Order: sequence, then C-alpha cells, then structure tokens
Amino acid sequence: MAHPLASVAAPVLAPAQGVARPDLTWLQLVQAQIEASLAELFELPDEACLDSRWKQAMVRTRAYALRPAKRLRPVLVVAGYHLTRGGAGVPPGLWQFAAGLELLHTFLLIHDDVADRADLRRGGAALHHLLAPGRAGEDLAVVVGDHLFARAMEAMLGSGLRGAAKACQYYLAVCRHTAAGQYLDLDLSRAALADVGLFQALRVAHLKTARYGFCAPLVCGAILAEADEALCQGLERVGRYGGLAYQLRDDVLGLFGDARMSGKAGDSDFSQGKRTFPVLAAYARASTEGRAELERLWALPAQEKDEAALGHARELVERWGGRLACERMVERSSRAALRALRALPEGGGMREVLGNLITRLAHRAA
Repeated sequence: MAHPLASVAAPVLAPAQGVARPDLTWLQLVQAQIEASLAELFELPDEACLDSRWKQAMVRTRAYALRPAKRLRPVLVVAGYHLTRGGAGVPPGLWQFAAGLELLHTFLLIHDDVADRADLRRGGAALHHLLAPGRAGEDLAVVVGDHLFARAMEAMLGSGLRGAAKACQYYLAVCRHTAAGQYLDLDLSRAALADVGLFQALRVAHLKTARYGFCAPLVCGAILAEADEALCQGLERVGRYGGLAYQLRDDVLGLFGDARMSGKAGDSDFSQGKRTFPVLAAYARASTEGRAELERLWALPAQEKDEAALGHARELVERWGGRLACERMVERSSRAALRALRALPEGGGMREVLGNLITRLAHRAA
C-alpha cells in the first residue's frame, strides 16, 4: 500500500488556510509525516514484555522525542532527495530513513544534555530529569540514548532504499567528527579565554553543527536519490555555510536568548562556561581591563553565575562588539550559503525552499 504522502513531490503546493507561503506548507507536511514515521519507530512488539520499568522509560522517551521541533535534519534529507530528483515523489522508505536519522539526532541530544548538565530541551525538562533525579537520571538517559542509536540504525538500514548503506556509512563518519567537536567544546570550556581563538570556535561550530546538522542530511538525501559527486559536493558547500550561520545564531541565543521564544535557556552557554564566538570576539576587541573582567566572569563556578553575573556578562559582550561581530558573521555565512545554493539545479522548486529555510533559521528570534 502506498504511503499517504508518497505523492508529496514538488515543494510548491496549494497554501493551507492561514498560511501565506507555499514552501512553508510543504515544510509543515514533511514535518508532520516525519513525526508520524518517528512515532512508528517506537512501536516495538519485541520489547512489550521485557519489564514494566523499561516500558515506562520508553513512554517518557517517546513523549520527549515527539516534542514540537523543527525536524531540520530529516527535512534536509527529503530536500536533498527532492533537489536531486527534481521534485519526484517520495518513496515510503525515505520517510523511515529520515525518521531514523531524527532518532539518531535524539540520541545525541540526550547524551549532549547529560554532558552539558542541561536542564531544558525543546521547551521541557531534559530526559535525564524525567527518568530519575540526580546522577541516576543521567546514567539512565545515557543507556536510553544507546538504545535509540541502535533503533535509529536499524530503521535507516532497513529502509529498503538502494543507497541506504552508503548513506549510513557517510553519516556515521560525520558523526565521528561531531564527537570530536563535542569533545573540543567541553574541553575548551576549561581553558582561559586568552588560550582560545576565534578559529577554534569556528572549528567547533563546523564539526558540531555545520557538517552534522546541515551537510550530512542534505548529502544523505542526495545519495539516496543516486546523485553524482558534483551535486553532493555542491550540497556540502550549502550545508557548510548554512550550518555555520545556524550555529552562530545559536551562540547568540545561548547568551542573549529568551527560553520562551527559542526553547533554549538564555544563560545556558554562560552557566556552562562555553567559549562561543560572541564571547571570544568580545575578548579579542576588549581593553586589558575588559579582558580581565571577561576572564573573571567566565571562570566563576556555576553556582555563582547568577542573574547579576549574567547581566554583566551580556553587557560586556555587547560593549566590546562580540554580539555585533557574531551577527555579522551570521549574515556573511547565510549569504555564502545562498550563493552556493544558486549554483545547484533548480530541483523542482526545492532550491527556493532551501534558500527560504536557511534565511529563516539564520534570523530566528532570540
């Protein structure tokens, strides 16, 4: 039986009531289908009788995974497929592969939140807080993340698509680099600001976000559509710059954001001591006294990083031009992504959809 959205092909569809943009309608349809496929991945009859405690953990994990989200990475898989095939229909296996990739992302988020001691994810409590208090919750979340990794690979490799094994191999190689980026992000948070340069911040952004969150999904979609090497390289360029714009915008949100708007606490990067681009840009421009004060603030123990310290940190980063420098880099990177995109085939309207998506993500509200 054909999948209910197997005929969703061209991104230019009739707008739904109250929606002005045809490409936004396409995006909403794809997100809805991915979420339906994601829910199906939690239907595991072979686990039904394992243990009531495990069953309850999976209920909580399923609710966590299905929280409202952009579903950016699986959307980009579908976009890469569409752009390669020029708007051809979506085979049912592509939804399963894309949902598996989203589940793989959920696994990484869970481990990320444990490593970062994060409290909030997508407008709700991080999974380790839902499973149990304290260290026990962190341990349980790591194990649940391992389970989701296995389920994700099972779904992606079992999608029935001809290029599934090649796409998985490519994506897992990128995930290795993502781990390196996460390691650097955590390790650099222990270093003095004077010992961390802007180049290192950009390297972390490239490894953690640009390659993993943008390049890899686009290229996976193209691989599944049997694209040639030139198109894959073109999509890599789009993803590299679009992902950098996204991460640098995230750096702004991590210091100046409103959790009600972004779903991310606006003090998270400061409380975790992250050496992000706006902080390092401010440090590079600051006076000797300004640098000393930035060093002092970022070296404070987490329990001393209260509202007053956060306010002072924000004021210094603003005063010394760190936020402005980051915003300018966001603009530069998003423009570079759009230039790279214009060099690709039109793809049945998908090129315009991707351009609009990159622009919206780079300017999302703080």
